[in-house]
Amino acid sequence: MKVIDSHVHFWNYDPTTHGWINDDMQVIRKDFLPADLEQVFAKNKVDGCVAVQADTTEKETNFLVELSKKHPIIKGVVGWVDLSSENIEERLQVYSKEPIIKGFREIMQGAPDDQFLTNKKFQAGVKKLSAYGFTYDVLIYHDQLPSAIRFTEKYPDQHFILDHIAKPDIKNKQWKKWRDDIRELSRNPNMYCKLSGMVTEADWKKWNFETFEPYIDTVAEYFGTDRICFGSDWPVCLVAGKYEQVLRIVTEFLEQVAATEHEQVLSGNTSRFYKL
Repeated sequence: MKVIDSHVHFWNYDPTTHGWINDDMQVIRKDFLPADLEQVFAKNKVDGCVAVQADTTEKETNFLVELSKKHPIIKGVVGWVDLSSENIEERLQVYSKEPIIKGFREIMQGAPDDQFLTNKKFQAGVKKLSAYGFTYDVLIYHDQLPSAIRFTEKYPDQHFILDHIAKPDIKNKQWKKWRDDIRELSRNPNMYCKLSGMVTEADWKKWNFETFEPYIDTVAEYFGTDRICFGSDWPVCLVAGKYEQVLRIVTEFLEQVAATEHEQVLSGNTSRFYKL
């Protein structure tokens, strides 16, 4: 069965660029490159991935594009571009010539609404993406979901995908408000959701499949198995578990659904969304 990981990162570790990697995350304070992931994929029978930006520079986008030219496991790139800039049209035209670039992402998690979600210049930039066929990854915390719902409603032609199920407070078993917001967000037919980033929102030392079951069940109920995608968030996930453990969370869930839906979640939906 084909497996495509919808969410991985690569970097040459730099303490300034990657300052968000704190002392508790020392296991990922080093370089992580495709050669490292190729070994992991071979062990877990994963066929490829979508490489997602981890730094807010065009240098990051170009870095991922260059990696893709040497490493066939990279099937698509979600880069960064300044969507608020005056020359955004020009930049999108340039990136549209790189077929490996499937879309863009901004680090909106924790940012005040007026920086991105209600910012008129940023909104104008997002509005231009659909004309080039670019997707947009929504990276937010769970308490930003109401603003994200209003934001995404403005773009009926834009294809969005929610990263890390909006980072609910899994560690403290909070999910009711998040569940209601996920239900509302899922009503947008152009919104997909990644089953990713869950282990880092749980207690890193104490979790099992049951920890995530109510969250996965909620996402599957509202989005359906035709709009959810497996993602590992490697190497960030390594602070809380091994790659095979993260993959196993999703495959255990799939044991509850029809066999015909397994490949959709593990690769088909990701391939369709990003046009891999």
